[in-house]
Amino acid sequence: MRTLLHKRTRWGLALTALLALLSLYPAAGAPRVAAQAPPSDGLVCTTGPTFTLTARAGYIGTPDDNILYMWGLSAGSDPYQYPGPVLCVNQGDTVTVILHNTLSQDISLIFPGQTGVLANGQPAQPQFDGTGALTSLTNVAPANGGSVTYSFVASEPGTYLYQSGTNPAVQVRMGLFGALVVRPSLGAGYAYNRVDSAFNPANEYLVLLSDIDPYLSQAMETGQPFNMSNYHPRYWLINGRGFPDAIAPNFASWLPSQPYGALARIYPYDATLNPLPALARYINVGSEDHPFHPHGNNGLMIGRDGRALEGPAQQDLAFERYSFNMGPGQTADVLFRWYDAEAYAPNNPVPVTIPNFQNMMYGMFYSGSPYLGEQGTIPVGTTSENQCGEYYIIAHNHALYQLSSWGVLMTGPATYMRVDPPQPNNCP
Repeated sequence: MRTLLHKRTRWGLALTALLALLSLYPAAGAPRVAAQAPPSDGLVCTTGPTFTLTARAGYIGTPDDNILYMWGLSAGSDPYQYPGPVLCVNQGDTVTVILHNTLSQDISLIFPGQTGVLANGQPAQPQFDGTGALTSLTNVAPANGGSVTYSFVASEPGTYLYQSGTNPAVQVRMGLFGALVVRPSLGAGYAYNRVDSAFNPANEYLVLLSDIDPYLSQAMETGQPFNMSNYHPRYWLINGRGFPDAIAPNFASWLPSQPYGALARIYPYDATLNPLPALARYINVGSEDHPFHPHGNNGLMIGRDGRALEGPAQQDLAFERYSFNMGPGQTADVLFRWYDAEAYAPNNPVPVTIPNFQNMMYGMFYSGSPYLGEQGTIPVGTTSENQCGEYYIIAHNHALYQLSSWGVLMTGPATYMRVDPPQPNNCP
């Protein structure tokens, strides 16, 4: 197992990076094109409907300063990345995915939830060897340079997974997966073809949960056999990162192979200034259940596995949850807001006496004041990453043993929701 030769203090790097992370607040979900910088937080789309994906080997970093050999999919000739690009298309598009394979094993892609998938222009079919044993769930791109082209019509809006269909127990665990977003005919500001699925396109987020057994990674790197009955995750990730890397910006320079951050950034609900909720797109590509648990607010689950939660005549069956249990292979679409319910402020003070400095511990994100938009005095020698009196509310996997990196606590699938003061404000 390779280890990091020059260790970095990821806490310091990730926290310092918040200054750069929040210096710009562009609309999430914007296409990643050369003429436009990608959003520093939120969903990063690779727009279609035609995509070229290349399977490569590479390395990712973990919060315990380990480096793991992994596989992954990148767009065209782009460098290796984990996870694969977020493919964004519109309902009704004929989606084409050209898969190139540089790995030493045959690979393939399947698209759960999509129908009528073609491979090289013919219906995609399971593959068998000469003895009749199943070798792949669909047509393959042969090892060491092979290619295959898949196509299908994106008929239903929602959040989907794409993943390897060849030896998926190994290849998906090694990183051959990504997210597929199908936007409805109503437009980019809706999750489904329902007016009550409207969300703010500037507040669209990905929660992609995965896990890794480093012994599988080592076996694939060295060409050794691995008994998948012994697969045991030691790392659990969100968007390909563990905490605190998860709150670093998209395309953080010190995470060159892990492009997607997980920090959510919103304003308090306001019927005039901020009437629309945010949207979180949940996907579990791991081998275990992940009960993801946002603190501080409920979420409204409006869709599951690429289908709106509705009954006959579009009866609304959406429901609120405080925790979202995601089984392997499941997806969910969740709307959420943050309400300043008590509206505490210096002229409406909290009804408790705030302890003095000696009786408090100041976290890095505390502003020195309990009031949104206010910054108070902090003790000498205390470092604060708070920029403008914003709040930070944690969201994490509630299977607490998964909040670790090979035993290093609080380094797994966790992130923050950053609540900014209402506009106008002095936030970067």
